Amino acid sequence: MCDTFKVTARTLRFYEDKELLKPIREGQKRLYTRREMARIKLILRGKRLGFSLEQIRELLDLYYLGDKQKTQIQRTYNLGLLRLDEMQAQRTDLDDAIKELKERLQAGADWLERSEATQNLEA
Repeated sequence: MCDTFKVTARTLRFYEDKELLKPIREGQKRLYTRREMARIKLILRGKRLGFSLEQIRELLDLYYLGDKQKTQIQRTYNLGLLRLDEMQAQRTDLDDAIKELKERLQAGADWLERSEATQNLEA
């Protein structure tokens, strides 16, 4: 499982402790069914997209409502819209920070250039 999903055994145990996964246990051995493998895929996708583990648990649990996943898909869609808004705001903040840093770096480079030119004239 670790090799398949490129995660550590500790990560799998963590997800199990958080009740996101429920592998079959035979002594110390854990057996992962197709269901668990699908859940791991969804957990990792959710994490990559920035969803919290609690949100991921909620979405996974909605699968079992018996409404042909309508509630699950609706909730996933709504959370996705919120996450997209958050990500776009983060991108805007990051773009602003990059612009400001470039301006500060240019001001520093200009100052250093002037300082060097002044030293050359004094020498």
